[in-house]
Amino acid sequence: MSVYFQLFGIFFKIGAFTIGGGYAMVPLIENEVVTKRGWIAREDFVDLLAIAQSAPGILAVNISIFIGYKLRGIRGSVVTALGTVLPSFVIILAIALFFHNFKDNPIVERVFKGIRPAVVALIAAPTFSMAKSAKINRYNLWIPVVSALLIWLLGFSPIWIIVAAGAGGFLWGRFGKRLFGDESKN
Repeated sequence: MSVYFQLFGIFFKIGAFTIGGGYAMVPLIENEVVTKRGWIAREDFVDLLAIAQSAPGILAVNISIFIGYKLRGIRGSVVTALGTVLPSFVIILAIALFFHNFKDNPIVERVFKGIRPAVVALIAAPTFSMAKSAKINRYNLWIPVVSALLIWLLGFSPIWIIVAAGAGGFLWGRFGKRLFGDESKN
């Protein structure tokens, strides 16, 4: 089977059966391309995920584009993007055609209320996995905690957090390791 068909099939399946958006897709994408197939190293996946989160647009589409590009260039990125987007497009089109028939149905309302806690769990799981892959430890734990608090409590724009983190990472890589040594290896 062609690798393009495999890529399309994997991302189509993930796009079709994942409820909760891009963050809920992350562990499934990681499982398929890192764990099962070994197409991408775990460290590279974490880097691609960070870039996908920093880029404008939908996280699931961004990560699929970056993975497709890393594996097969522009054709790979087109195939993975189509695989990710097509199921949602078809489902939303079908819902739009028939929504007026079931929008007030109490069973449908209860189903969506039941799905919400599962979506929270699907978003929380990759957070802990990424923290482990990113080597979060007692020396750098303050960075994600302060970032989350700045966004949540003080209403800072995530864009400024990303810019500050990028600048801080650059400065640390350029000057900090020489001045203070690399404490993150402890």
